[in-house]
Amino acid sequence: MSECTHDCSTCGQNCSERTAESFRKPLREGASVKKVIAVVSGKGGVGKSLVTSLLASEMQRRGHNCAVLDADITGPSIPKSFGIHEHCMGTEEYLLPVTTHTGLQIMSMNLILENEREPVVWRGPVIAGAVTQFWTDVLWQDVDFMFVDMPPGTGDVPLTVFQSLPVDGIVIVTTPQDLVGMIVEKAVNMAGLMNIPVIGIVENMSYFKCPDCGKEHAIFGESRVEELAKEYGIPHVAKLPIDPVITTMVDAGEVESVTGRYVSGLIDVIEKEV
Repeated sequence: MSECTHDCSTCGQNCSERTAESFRKPLREGASVKKVIAVVSGKGGVGKSLVTSLLASEMQRRGHNCAVLDADITGPSIPKSFGIHEHCMGTEEYLLPVTTHTGLQIMSMNLILENEREPVVWRGPVIAGAVTQFWTDVLWQDVDFMFVDMPPGTGDVPLTVFQSLPVDGIVIVTTPQDLVGMIVEKAVNMAGLMNIPVIGIVENMSYFKCPDCGKEHAIFGESRVEELAKEYGIPHVAKLPIDPVITTMVDAGEVESVTGRYVSGLIDVIEKEV
């Protein structure tokens, strides 16, 4: 056996020093992030980026310094939601996150690409490495809560985030279809393997409220979110409606201006318990 370098990330040996903490990557000197919340799902298209944006915006409105690390490298939609199209700045030593008009800090692949419409055609390990660099090479400034917008599934990038970042809790995003029971179970089981608590579950596209009569219609089927939360011991539930106003505001880059108390209860839990 070669001499131990105490760098477990490059070692294949199984020894007493190989703990979860040994895989953690440090922030660069001068950076500060207190709490990290990962927003995950077992499949794509359920609205993780929307939920991430709403959580970060609401937390920022409550007076906390917040940030979004966009870990969905091949589908980075966070900058558009916040109306950001410029490139991030930096030096040879570090990158600076782009700041929104409310002061929320953002880092995303689209802030680095010369053309934001350019596809990222990379293999998994390279994508995972880029996510790690968003943590280690960015000068995050006095962040109270960082929300990580994860790609779908349980592959390279989620594993990298859970191992390399000090994730304090997970929010699972789902939709009303019957299929999601299995999808939620996968996300819960991965969280369990990583020994990270699941803070809450958000059911997106839960219902449509008729603007004329006020009645709520379950477009994609009756909600199962309370049932799922009880089954998997998830302590908090939130529901997001199908709302054309929210869609229009996100498309216009004005997600920080979305009002409503859709995720307020979940934010209460994160503030008090994380």
